[in-house]
Amino acid sequence: MTGIRHYLAFLSIILLISCQKESQEFQRTKIVDYVKLKEGSYLEVSSVAEGLDVPWGMDHWGNKIIFTEITGAVKQLDLSTGRLSTLLVLDDVFQKRTTGLLDIAIQKGKETNPYVLLNYTSQEGSEVVSNLVRYTYTGDALIAPKKLLIVRGYTGHNGARLFIDDQDVVYWATGDVADNTQAQDSLTLNGKILRLDINGGIPEDNPIQGSYVFSWGFRNMQGLTMDERGNIFTSEHGDAIEDEINLIQALHNYGWPLIEGKHDTTDELTISDSICFSQPIKSWTPVIAPAGLAHYAGDQILSWKNTLLLGTLKSQTFRVLSLNSERTQVTNEKVFFSDRYGRIRDVLVLPNGDVFISTSNRDWNPQPGFPLGVDDRILRIRGVSSIPNDVEYIVEDEPEVIGSEDGKVLYKNYCASCHKEDGKGVSGNFPPLRGSRRINNTSLFIDVLLNGTNGKEEINGVKYNQPMASFAFLKDNELSAIINYVNMEFGNGRQILTKEVTNYRKKD
Repeated sequence: MTGIRHYLAFLSIILLISCQKESQEFQRTKIVDYVKLKEGSYLEVSSVAEGLDVPWGMDHWGNKIIFTEITGAVKQLDLSTGRLSTLLVLDDVFQKRTTGLLDIAIQKGKETNPYVLLNYTSQEGSEVVSNLVRYTYTGDALIAPKKLLIVRGYTGHNGARLFIDDQDVVYWATGDVADNTQAQDSLTLNGKILRLDINGGIPEDNPIQGSYVFSWGFRNMQGLTMDERGNIFTSEHGDAIEDEINLIQALHNYGWPLIEGKHDTTDELTISDSICFSQPIKSWTPVIAPAGLAHYAGDQILSWKNTLLLGTLKSQTFRVLSLNSERTQVTNEKVFFSDRYGRIRDVLVLPNGDVFISTSNRDWNPQPGFPLGVDDRILRIRGVSSIPNDVEYIVEDEPEVIGSEDGKVLYKNYCASCHKEDGKGVSGNFPPLRGSRRINNTSLFIDVLLNGTNGKEEINGVKYNQPMASFAFLKDNELSAIINYVNMEFGNGRQILTKEVTNYRKKD
């Protein structure tokens, strides 16, 4: 009898451990916010998965979200049960700064075993490469890998967004790998939208016979989507001046590095007179670091019908961009969740109208106050007609008015995402401003702002290899306002006159 009791006790412990382990595989959906829209309806924001490792790309299959984690895992979230499971762990992913396991795209229209495309970086000797690999999805695993294409990679500017249309044609947005010779060379595969078939071949109807290249002139695209009409849209990181939303068309040249954003400077207008470039349908200055992009065509949130939904990294916002009826221009912009959930990496719209966003707060460049204990996570946004009585809600953000001489605001918009609000930077990535030799020397400080740097330097024993763009596009009074704010907050406290910047610019 004693032996039976011991056995039953042992069995109970095993069952308890098994149940605990099983329960850990399930995510509890919880409402985190309600949002009141200006037209009177509401949004409900729920957390559907937490404790993730930078969920970079998302797609759906039935009622499941399949997503990548930047360090190499592909996971599946069953929205019916909340169960979270791992489909694949890659062992050859190279992950440093912005590299790693990046985007995912799933073939639609098949009842079973669809193809799944992954884009990730790896190392071949001392070189970084960007891989496009096809897998077969069985429902609980990804099997039978086939490498479709390899392009040049780098520790940044890999682009990496993917889309598969309803004809099984693949679109791959590649970055310029921080090499300004790539994007304008139509014979290379970087800084491009590439078009290939699901088996890795070149479609016969590609615009350049025998080439994967569909369009070119891109710096670092971080969002890619297609609407139900077949229009292709991308979001793209500019350098220091303009981030972009582009409407992609075959054989079009989008300008980088000859032109950035709208054609609105003397040099850009001169260049565009001799070469035909396509302008973005929306651009931002200051830059916002646009990321995941999705088209919304549903009726669940009526005020969002025919919009582009955009997540941003630097401004830590979710944006709703209204399109005109021809879908050739952005006509209005609404901003939500500033600094509330942190960096928003990807956006996914399901056929039922539910919107999912993934955060990116455990990546290489966390912003002040993040990561939170729940990070990273996937959040669901859905429209609701009413909310419980007496519950608190938030509203869409009011657009910020930037004062041209407000040094604090200018610093926040142009500098803080890298050097941080406390001026301490990110060790090994962005140098600190506190105690910097350059900010305590007015001439050096002005020179850096006007001309940028190549980023290769050692500060306090730490090596940095992150170039800084020129901010010469700012007015002299804006540059002096930034210098005075930085000197007061992080430096020697010396205040300068605008004419010092003006005189240096003339001399330079």
